[in-house]
Amino acid sequence: MRAAQRSRQQTLALRRQLIGSSCKLFFPNDPVKIVKAQGQYMYDENGRQYLDCINNVAHVGHCHPDVVKAAHEQNQLLNTNSRYLHDNLVDYAERLSKTLPEELCIFYFLNSGSEANDLALRLARQYTKHEDVIVLDHAYHGHLTSLIDISPYKFRNLEGQKEWVHVVCTSACNYQLLVNLMKSLFNVLNTGYCSFAAPVPDTYRGLYREDHEDSVTAYANEVKNIIEQAHKRGRKIAAFFVESLPSVGGQIIPPAGYFQKVAEHVHKAGGVFIADEIQVGFGRVGKHFWAFQLQGEDFIPDIVTMGKPIGNGHPIACVATTKDIAEAFAATGVEYFNTFGGNPVSCAIGLAVLDVIEKEHLQAHATEVGNFLMKLLKEQKIKHPIIGDVRGSGLFIGVDLVKDQAERTPATAEAEYLITRLKEEYILLSTDGPGRNVLKFKPPMCFSMEDAKFVVDKMDQLLTDMEKEYLNQ
Repeated sequence: MRAAQRSRQQTLALRRQLIGSSCKLFFPNDPVKIVKAQGQYMYDENGRQYLDCINNVAHVGHCHPDVVKAAHEQNQLLNTNSRYLHDNLVDYAERLSKTLPEELCIFYFLNSGSEANDLALRLARQYTKHEDVIVLDHAYHGHLTSLIDISPYKFRNLEGQKEWVHVVCTSACNYQLLVNLMKSLFNVLNTGYCSFAAPVPDTYRGLYREDHEDSVTAYANEVKNIIEQAHKRGRKIAAFFVESLPSVGGQIIPPAGYFQKVAEHVHKAGGVFIADEIQVGFGRVGKHFWAFQLQGEDFIPDIVTMGKPIGNGHPIACVATTKDIAEAFAATGVEYFNTFGGNPVSCAIGLAVLDVIEKEHLQAHATEVGNFLMKLLKEQKIKHPIIGDVRGSGLFIGVDLVKDQAERTPATAEAEYLITRLKEEYILLSTDGPGRNVLKFKPPMCFSMEDAKFVVDKMDQLLTDMEKEYLNQ
């Protein structure tokens, strides 16, 4: 039977038969079958249109004609590995270099964000000759074994924390602190080492909140404490590995200046600062091309990793670093070769994405539409007590739902109910955060003012209905 003729239930049955059960679906109780997409819209097998609020991979819009054309034209000419000279590779590296600080001038091309982060880890360890890595709690950096090991979002459901990983962990509530302490005790009893816990830079739900006199220094000092404790155990820090805007952790916006202070502590310890831009790069934050630039002009990471939006859905990724780090990596004498990283088709697509961002002024568009969406959501915050916080930059926005405004208890079940109901209204939204209570907006960059109003109006209706149901109980 041809795929186009299958019903949704037939496709679902085949998926359950053939695909690993750990590969999850959105809306598992009633999954959507998508057969095509354009711009910020996706269409199911019955032609019904869904507004896509979460697909940051389709950065400049699903099936953008310029990107499709670039792929098609290059596919007709040549696609081969990067051991041959080809202009697309160097043209693309040159274009990317113009978006970054001049210190970040050496590039490695790969096929996925996970590959990029794995290489960044190798670069850091070779350059510093150290092993240990500091990460934030609930961080996710990829699905390779090396990255599961530095992703608390994943490893806490598996075999636990490696000795060389130090977690700067979220203090979402007293319960979470207790969980972290219990995990640390478990590690001491079973492996002889302790996981150090300190708060993620979350000024809404974290240990140092919006009323703290200097949350930047307080959060950075927690990283300093981790380094000091690691040194007492004879450990040495290779890298502080962080998403420029923690996404899985709850759409967090670190306070400006935090990265600078953390980098001081990390560099003093002989480590490097790795900025993971896989979710948030390429103008999504509006004000800047890269999310790490929200920290200020004086902050420059040692390594930047890119993926997802870089190819608008095509598998391409990149690592940018300094000459010193690249030369230390080359000094091993071991060749780095990625068969199809930086192939002519991938680089043609990457160039087309950059062209579209520039031609359609998508960075400015993200600022304008993002500010409008934030304004509408903050108006809803005043109206609906379940909305505890609205935070974001450009088209990276989180809406933190709470059961209680004072305690800020995550409204997990309510968030799940809301995204399910929005799906019934043909709006695709999702949740993130340790409590799965943060609505995440990361739509294609062509997301419009009209789309923003449409979503918020539907949210208003659904939240009003939820409140009426609660009062009637």
